Amino acid sequence: MASIHEVTPAAVLRQVEWTVLRRLDGALQGDFATLFRGEGIDFQELREYVPGDDLRRIDWNVTARMDTLYVRDYAEDRDLSAWLLLDRSSSMAFGPSARGKDAVLIELVACFAHIFGRGGNRVGAIIYDDGPLATIPPRSGRVQSLRLIHEVMARAPHSQATTDLAALLRSAVGVIRQRSLVIVVSDFISGPGWEKPLRQLAERHDVVAIQITDPLESELPDVGVISLQDNETGEQILVDTSDKEFRRRMRELAAQGQQALVAGVRSAGITLHTIATDEDLGTAFVRMATRRKLARR
Repeated sequence: MASIHEVTPAAVLRQVEWTVLRRLDGALQGDFATLFRGEGIDFQELREYVPGDDLRRIDWNVTARMDTLYVRDYAEDRDLSAWLLLDRSSSMAFGPSARGKDAVLIELVACFAHIFGRGGNRVGAIIYDDGPLATIPPRSGRVQSLRLIHEVMARAPHSQATTDLAALLRSAVGVIRQRSLVIVVSDFISGPGWEKPLRQLAERHDVVAIQITDPLESELPDVGVISLQDNETGEQILVDTSDKEFRRRMRELAAQGQQALVAGVRSAGITLHTIATDEDLGTAFVRMATRRKLARR
């Protein structure tokens, strides 16, 4: 099978329609789309809090007056605007040549654009590399899906500068005015400072965070002395992967970094979903839908 980078946007869309979306048809497809719709912006009613309600919907003014927790319910929007915040930085090129992290990103763009676009909902994107951000305003339909796939395939980092994920999130805070579904797709290998703009997004929008990973980032195989390059800085070092202690330290550092990332995302009231380059995308979508469903109970 040809690499996803070697085919046209139309071929990418057909590929994910056949390998992923066809398997999510029927009840699961409908359930998945509903779970990712988010909430409307029209206030409907005020009611007492029940366990499991989204804490961000608590009306603190009423709660203070009544001495009981109250939450605000909203009428569901039928016309959803979804925004994809996409990381195309240098570190996203890591992984197997046939399906690196950037290839998984392209597959996700195709899936989300099709899922929401075919129902008449508008889908837009803000794409980050190390140049000016690319903003594609939300529209619906297959043409928009193909445009989004084309734009993310065409853009790539021009240098190996450290990723500034905060810049992407700050841009979204300024650009996305109407309450929307915001899906952040990144490996979250970034400079500091992204937590605050992520919280700002979550205060107004329904935010989904998806981390793309590669197994080699946390578990080096025993293949002797190899040269490793930091995709963010270009720095190269020689490491002895046959050293068990070195591999153990690498696993510990990776685990600590992942724990810090999960905590940073959770501080914004958001659940982090993780997809690996060696994982079946259909399986990953089912897992995300299941977690969204459980979180809303």
